[in-house]
Amino acid sequence: MSIKRIAELAGTSPSTVSRVLNNPGHFCQTPGLSEQIWKIAGELNYLPNPAAQALRKGERKPSFPLTVDFFLTRFDSMDQDPFFQELFRCLQKELQQTQCLLGKVLSTADIWNLGTETYCTVPYKTREKIHQEKTTPSPAFISRKENAGLILLGKCPQELIPLLKKRYAYLAGIDRNPTDFQYDEVICSGEAAAKIAVEHLISLGHRKIAYIGDCTYESRYIGYYQALLAHQIPLDYQFIHPSKQTEEEGFHIMNTILSSLERPTAIFCANDCTAIGVLKALKRTRKHPDISVISIDNIEASAHTTPMLTTIDIPKQEMAHLALLSLLEQQKGAHRECVRIELPCRLLERESCNCATIEMKNMN
Repeated sequence: MSIKRIAELAGTSPSTVSRVLNNPGHFCQTPGLSEQIWKIAGELNYLPNPAAQALRKGERKPSFPLTVDFFLTRFDSMDQDPFFQELFRCLQKELQQTQCLLGKVLSTADIWNLGTETYCTVPYKTREKIHQEKTTPSPAFISRKENAGLILLGKCPQELIPLLKKRYAYLAGIDRNPTDFQYDEVICSGEAAAKIAVEHLISLGHRKIAYIGDCTYESRYIGYYQALLAHQIPLDYQFIHPSKQTEEEGFHIMNTILSSLERPTAIFCANDCTAIGVLKALKRTRKHPDISVISIDNIEASAHTTPMLTTIDIPKQEMAHLALLSLLEQQKGAHRECVRIELPCRLLERESCNCATIEMKNMN
């Protein structure tokens, strides 16, 4: 995709687009123009031509940029999780600014093409589903290249890590859960985020707090019940609702909760998608019960719900920046030991959480 096409879409000159894309520190006098150019370039998957740049600089042998593939470990496509969609957009921006090349986006189905007979436990997938994917044609898995790196988005099945190391010179992961230092990783603790969320509900007077989310592989579930126990609130299993953390399931589970005799006064959702479904179910009820809702991620849609969703912000842009920086540092040989970078999360107080009413406190 040419700079001329980006200029046409942005309503500016090719020279302006060139200055913005080739100099990340350059800002246009027109407010918002630089951001608009980067957004269009990201949507079109534009990357600078390193060979052309080298010729302009008078270099005889242009250096080849790092090619970065992405392994979506939990889902088959970005469309299934807005959090990873937004994280991927942040990564695309980082690729452009560092002049790295975007490779392939791989799912677990692509990894099965390696020919391994190892059975891996994958969140949200049955053994039958995995077996079907192993026999389903998928894009060829690239062979090892010294200038290729892989960023893992989410928790990687333990059995696949040695296979990935054989085929990629550089590995880095982005997740809410740390590994055993098997590759570089940038994390924002899901357990810590869950504790902040539940602590906030408790501070508002809530004691009947439900959980909707993954109960098997998630540190967020651990953080939920640890926060309850720290305040001597018994874990009530009737308030725990396992789910695949989608908006649709959040909607259906909330309807089930509303039809039950014993209702929680507050709900902690493992991600914003689930919480958005919960809020939609609450909105459709004739009598709106005063149930507080809080979640984790801070996706863009969370600021446009009714009421606005209280959530825990996960710093996606910073995580993307540091994950790619880790690959570039590995390429330079700057470090050999696996490193872990942990970023903090923070509470965004909005409208979906209220103090427990006197009636609720009496129920507790």
